[in-house]
Amino acid sequence: MPNIKNELGNIFIDNEVIARIAGMAAMDCYGIVGMAIKNVKDGFVHLLKRESLTKGIKLYDNDNLLSLDLHIIVEFGTNISAIVETLTSTVKYRLEENLGFNVDKINIFIEGIRVDS
Repeated sequence: MPNIKNELGNIFIDNEVIARIAGMAAMDCYGIVGMAIKNVKDGFVHLLKRESLTKGIKLYDNDNLLSLDLHIIVEFGTNISAIVETLTSTVKYRLEENLGFNVDKINIFIEGIRVDS
């Protein structure tokens, strides 16, 4: 759990809060359908609802240097490299601005593509 130290003491921020900020930032990006999770039993990928989007995010903290794994589903026909670039810069900016943490790296795992009929 990352923390912020100042002259008055320590502030501990739960990983769930960090994941929620990252997930909400991801959902604001064009071309992102949602966060995803892979079911261990059947191997299928499931689109997560907005209230459980943090399950598609894994956090790693190394001396207040954050690394994230984001598992996403994208919209068919969108430019994946543009989505990834926008996603990484948006999530990095929001975490650094809102929490003051340094983001080391963001790994993007595209788990599926949604095709509308």
